[in-house]
Amino acid sequence: MAMRRVIRASCVSSSSAGYLARQFHASSGDSKKIVGVFYKANDYASKNPNFLGCVENALGIRSWLESQGHHYIVTDDKEGPNCELEKHIPDLHVLISTPFHPAYVTAERIKKAKNLQLLLTAGIGSDHIDLQAAAAAGLTVAEVTGSNVVSVAEDELMRILILMRNFVPGYNQVVNGEWNVAGIAYRAYDLEGKTVGTVGAGRIGKLLLQRLKPFGCNLLYHDRLQMGPEMENETGAKYVESLDEMLPKCDVVVVNTPLTEKTRGMFNKEMIGKMKKGVLIVNNARGAIMDRQAVVEAVESGHIGGYSGDVWDPQPAPKDHPWRYMPNQAMTPHISGTTIDAQLRYAAGTKDMLEKYFKGEDFPAQNYIVKDGELAPQYR
Repeated sequence: MAMRRVIRASCVSSSSAGYLARQFHASSGDSKKIVGVFYKANDYASKNPNFLGCVENALGIRSWLESQGHHYIVTDDKEGPNCELEKHIPDLHVLISTPFHPAYVTAERIKKAKNLQLLLTAGIGSDHIDLQAAAAAGLTVAEVTGSNVVSVAEDELMRILILMRNFVPGYNQVVNGEWNVAGIAYRAYDLEGKTVGTVGAGRIGKLLLQRLKPFGCNLLYHDRLQMGPEMENETGAKYVESLDEMLPKCDVVVVNTPLTEKTRGMFNKEMIGKMKKGVLIVNNARGAIMDRQAVVEAVESGHIGGYSGDVWDPQPAPKDHPWRYMPNQAMTPHISGTTIDAQLRYAAGTKDMLEKYFKGEDFPAQNYIVKDGELAPQYR
């Protein structure tokens, strides 16, 4: 089967016998144990029939899976040695998780998961998985590429405007029964004519640039790969090879790069110091790309004029996370990629990959994060 763990000849040693035995056991029989980890919706689960990304509605695939004889367990309990997920680690075959309520798949959990073959992300972003450990174990890791890129790009545009127009304090005035126009207007600006740079110009970054073009901004992008001339013309964006060169030019910086060992903590005190005083930052990528304390200090000093995003490290964010209490922030829980439209797409994409998995067929190439022990290029 295409999704089985793979043992490379060069890696086989005298200690591999037990591993090979587990392989045979995991691959025998048609019935699979599948565990899904999603957030609980409680009363909201029944308010929309398309609200599929929660525990209660379980991606809408329970009846289908069980009709084929598979065992499908869904939980939101994923932390600690006695959690529900931990009980199922030793004998599950497939683990489905989302970036919005991530099941952190550590090297330790992978080692315990004797039957594990497939890790699926219902959505985009598989950094809650130890990808190096997954690759070493020969696991397949895949996500529903493209499923929520429109959702995230639209959300980023909204956050740029919220920060630029100083919207949150104005909203809070209304809620608190206040009326102080000066308290908002002194730091509210037009987006037109401002320089916006995206760090990363993959699917989401390109969509954001396309949506920003009508606003009359000066658009810049930094990425490991330059767009083709046609796409650059369509977006109106200019490529800047050096991040150090781009950042000082930007009134707004949007983070659209995946979390890897290279990008973890890349926006530290030094990197932030290269930006304009008063820069606005939007980060819907991953919280760990930012140095947490460096962001707090820069926002408090005014070097960062406003910070908005929906990604935290860890997730869910603890009550004492300092980003909750920064001035001039417009943070939310991780919501940008889990609109109802996105849920329909990533639920359908997850089902499609499961169907292919049961048949031993390959997934769409762009969905693979780890295949046959090899990491996708962007995660290397």
